Amino acid sequence: MNLDDLANRLDAAADELGDTVERRMRRVGTVGVARIRANASGRPGPNVITGRYRASWRAEISGIPYGAECTIGTTAPQGRRLEFGFYDMTDSIGRHYFQPPFPHVQPALGHIEDTLHEQMRAAVGELLA
Repeated sequence: MNLDDLANRLDAAADELGDTVERRMRRVGTVGVARIRANASGRPGPNVITGRYRASWRAEISGIPYGAECTIGTTAPQGRRLEFGFYDMTDSIGRHYFQPPFPHVQPALGHIEDTLHEQMRAAVGELLA
């Protein structure tokens, strides 16, 4: 391959970079939410009572110049309490609580990281193919 061909391939890759990374990042978000929801489906994570908490997990993907970002989270008020628990806590009306943690996000992070690396490698391969 000569340098002109390489330059043309890199120019073409630069034009497609943002869209390709955003598409791959959507896959990471989907896999991440699925793993967290699966972990929130019973012990050692939280038990499912109505399914609303598990369904509250979302991935928001936004394009940024030459890439994308993904935020996975929940707006459910019990999210932090379920993940980290709380010990020896009294609420504003005097009720005493002790709740152990039921981790469901932390155990998913390794899988999400592996998926991110896999998808970024695939994006590079796709862009330079």
